[in-house]
Amino acid sequence: MALTPLPVLTKPAPAPAADMATLQEDVRQLARERQAVILSHNYHAPALPHVAHYVGDPLGLAIEASRTDAPVIVMCGVFFMAETAKILNPQRMVLIPDETAGCSLADSITVEQLRTWKAQQPGAVVVSYVNTTAAIKAESDYCVTSGNAEAVIRAIPADRTILFLPDMFLGTWLKQALGRANMEVWLGECHVHAAIRPAEIQARQAPYPDAELLIHPECGCTSRFVWARGTGSLPATTTHVLSTEGMVKRARSSPASTLLVATETGLLHRLRKEAPDKMLLAADEGAVCRYMKQITLPKLRNTLRDLHPEVEVEPQIAAQARRAIERMLAIRP
Repeated sequence: MALTPLPVLTKPAPAPAADMATLQEDVRQLARERQAVILSHNYHAPALPHVAHYVGDPLGLAIEASRTDAPVIVMCGVFFMAETAKILNPQRMVLIPDETAGCSLADSITVEQLRTWKAQQPGAVVVSYVNTTAAIKAESDYCVTSGNAEAVIRAIPADRTILFLPDMFLGTWLKQALGRANMEVWLGECHVHAAIRPAEIQARQAPYPDAELLIHPECGCTSRFVWARGTGSLPATTTHVLSTEGMVKRARSSPASTLLVATETGLLHRLRKEAPDKMLLAADEGAVCRYMKQITLPKLRNTLRDLHPEVEVEPQIAAQARRAIERMLAIRP
């Protein structure tokens, strides 16, 4: 199976404030001229959310894409997010600043592998995480995000076998949390979240014994920490498994003054903006998605200027995938 190679990331020198301000104004002006809506994922560096019309997780981005009447949609995210926007808006122009911005999790299963798995489990309900290609969504019954996965699984009759893909950590957590013994889980992973390990988190917790711990369910440490919380080794009131939007809500409402966040570090910018009175720290400073960081402000400016790269999805695949995506949008957490 061919995987998208990890991009080589060379950290650029920070742009002077004046140059950054000029770039941002250029983007805003071009967006007005193109009548474009800019959608940005939570994990991006601050420069992109500052010019976006909406910032959120994949569920929020899909909802906004389904609601917009803008003739041009620019997705500041990885490629599967842009595909989802195009599937929901087949008549609109959908752009992405870097079409090579892939996803290691989406690459962890192919259509051929999914079809073989389905043949081995006839009658099973296929639930695919949103971090999948359009072709995988087309083979699925439901699409989910970390924000609504529990609600979707609960909506499926208990006697139906579920094939959950591709994230094994999210799938295992759902299986344990919801008691679905008849749920089979694909062994895929996000290379960023999988690398966040219990030992690193525990070392980070040591100086902050009263801090709350917010864990994304894609993390490699999720099952262990859920088990520890259940046995009392970790206090249930201060350890939370949450989607990125769930983390935003918890940061605002938590009585704790310090929160450790186990997910991609880009979310910290939004969390600090939403909860300025809290100390918000990365559980792992190395949790950086290089694919996300391929999307930059200069690339966004160029995309709006040139109306390129444009995202297309083969009509038959789009029609089949739309069913699973619309079911995702219909079941809210």
